[in-house]
Amino acid sequence: MTRATTVRAVLAAAVLLVSVFITLTMSPRLGLDLQGGTRMVLQAKDSDSAKADRESTDRTLEVLRQRIDSLGVSEPTLTRSGEDRIIVELPDVQDPRQAADVIGRTAQLGFHAVQGPGAGQKDEGKTLPDEQGTPLALGPERLSGAGVKDATARFDAQQGTGWSVSLDFHKDAGKEWTRLTGDAACHPAGDERRRVAIVLDEKVISSPQVDPSIGCEAGLPSGSTQITGSFSADEARDLALLIKGGALPVPVEIVEQRTVGPTLGADAIDASARAALIGAAATALFITVVYRLFGALAALALGAYGVISYATLVVLGVTLTLPGLAGFVLAIGMAVDANVLVFERAREEYAGRTSRSLRSALTAGFRNAWSAVADSNVTTLIAAALLFFLGSGPVKGFGVTLAIGVLASMFSALVIARALTEIAAGSRFVNDYRGVNGLARPGRVRTWLTTRDVQLFRSPRRWLTVSAALVLVAVSGILVRGIDLGVEFTGGRLVEYSTSRPVDVETARDTIAAAGFEDAEVTTAGDQDLSVRTGKLDNDGEHALRAALTEAGGETTKVRDELIGPSLGDELRRNALIALGVAVFVQLAYLAARFRWTFAVASVGALVHDVIILVGAFAWLGRPVDGIFLAALLTVIGYSVNDSVVVFDRVRELWARNRRTPVADVANRAVLQTVPRTVNTGMGALFILVALAVLGGDSLADFALALLIGICVGTYSSVMTAVPGALLLEKSAMAPPPGRKRAPKRGERAGRTRRDPADNGARV
Repeated sequence: MTRATTVRAVLAAAVLLVSVFITLTMSPRLGLDLQGGTRMVLQAKDSDSAKADRESTDRTLEVLRQRIDSLGVSEPTLTRSGEDRIIVELPDVQDPRQAADVIGRTAQLGFHAVQGPGAGQKDEGKTLPDEQGTPLALGPERLSGAGVKDATARFDAQQGTGWSVSLDFHKDAGKEWTRLTGDAACHPAGDERRRVAIVLDEKVISSPQVDPSIGCEAGLPSGSTQITGSFSADEARDLALLIKGGALPVPVEIVEQRTVGPTLGADAIDASARAALIGAAATALFITVVYRLFGALAALALGAYGVISYATLVVLGVTLTLPGLAGFVLAIGMAVDANVLVFERAREEYAGRTSRSLRSALTAGFRNAWSAVADSNVTTLIAAALLFFLGSGPVKGFGVTLAIGVLASMFSALVIARALTEIAAGSRFVNDYRGVNGLARPGRVRTWLTTRDVQLFRSPRRWLTVSAALVLVAVSGILVRGIDLGVEFTGGRLVEYSTSRPVDVETARDTIAAAGFEDAEVTTAGDQDLSVRTGKLDNDGEHALRAALTEAGGETTKVRDELIGPSLGDELRRNALIALGVAVFVQLAYLAARFRWTFAVASVGALVHDVIILVGAFAWLGRPVDGIFLAALLTVIGYSVNDSVVVFDRVRELWARNRRTPVADVANRAVLQTVPRTVNTGMGALFILVALAVLGGDSLADFALALLIGICVGTYSSVMTAVPGALLLEKSAMAPPPGRKRAPKRGERAGRTRRDPADNGARV
């Protein structure tokens, strides 16, 4: 065993042991769509007294944190997003009304003097109904909620007064509170003007009378102020919470709200785990059958990849969402790509030269495949980066897990799999029995293609005509059927319910219309699953809608709830278009830098071809185009360019060796040589996606369907669209064939020519 192999083996063992330890001792951080709960995105707004900037949003976040901590929610998460947004995640909170009643009270809290009944309103005040609905004329705000130091709900069993709320103010605010209550105490007991109104979000939350024992101008001291009344325990706690929360520096608006039931999350985890196990087992079996011993070793490396990538997710504290879980599962199928590239190149070296040793053929396979492995993974990482920076919510999680999966797969293939195969290549048994290792024969697909001498590109325009026809069918679907944009892009609310009794769609529509929601779209998935989509629906309306469905279908459970504000919908739609445009431009720039401009333009043309066909297919099928679809679309872009890179990398290599050979013949040879890699890699991904589509349930069905269509179309276009396009562009290009890079000879350094020993290097 060489020193390099020993280093790889030790490194692989160390990383694997650490990953196993992390896997056994640490738990992943699950997103709300997996553990159940409510997620809200709050948009800070400018007010008359403050601007919604980074500083005011941070202060608003801290006020909200105090309010939410008082709710008793387990491990809530509040983070600022950008300059003026706050993301609130509340695990196990299934009824968003509970959170919205506290978080949603977003105007500034204020204390006002009561000037009398509503009819006696003065010019500088306002009229608001009190707790019983009686209009009160209020004076200007005397004290803001920022002056509240503490508010506590207490139960007085000795005096028999029941529940009350004790108030404590900061020093200067306490003095103002004493003056405010002292002024109110100058009016006789029972007079409306002896009351003090506490106003939150343009609503009087309490308007207590100043106790008759308090004299005029004396007022109430800060620490001994109590609000009494016929409070229940919950009412007293809520009132204390709202007062203690104080004033928000700026108003906020709920622009996005998602609620997922814990059952859906548990089912999604189980379904994804089954899909991962079955898909990974099928992939491992396939690669073992194709590449025999070396394929079995690659399957072991694939298992190590799963442990390493999972441990990386856990140790980095990445929130694992449902799309992220799907990305983790999908990356298993993509992880075999590098191994397939290496093994196919090693087959060429070993099967074609009986004099070459197995170890040297394997080393040549890793060396020759490195360029294609690096370029194909970089294009996927570009797609993952776009998902993270331009996506939102769960889509970001998918981008993170996809990027980690790509990096872990490269380590698995180039370190773990290489160490295992190099150790096996040093075995006398493996060398003596050439059929055992899996590299001795070129493969049935390649043998069949070589024997038939298939000429694919005698007429490149024929393939481009087929591609144009597919694009035309897709565009007609977009024009005829239209694109069903999801709630994320249009704004509105989408709620999914599960009923205890079967409810047909017509009955559900009639029931919902009778409840006052005539414009709601109702669809069914099975006998007891309903999906309701409407343009505008607040939390109280959703509660009424669920009550109506309960009468028709028995016990009704909310499975999923998504609310997207119109402003956020416009922004997400705009970001989706920006993401697609940036993806096309970045891939074009990268490919132009790494290859010829003709190859880059042809690859991007194939990429656009794939995007249009995938969108058109979803239009014909009537499936929604939402954020999860965008994640699948950008992944397909990376996969499509990945395939094109492998083909053009081989074209460049063969053309540099045979500069006088027509480029069409070179391209034909390159495609025939890379078809086994394309088929074998595609099969690995398809095993995973079919398992996700069949076992992943409704939550992952559209995602898996989009990737299935995209990978099939991308595999076709990388050969039958990108290559013919490049051939036509090369006819008009004046650039010479690519030059062949000569490897430095022994004793030479890279970039320097070898000098005659008699030459001392002197020049005149």
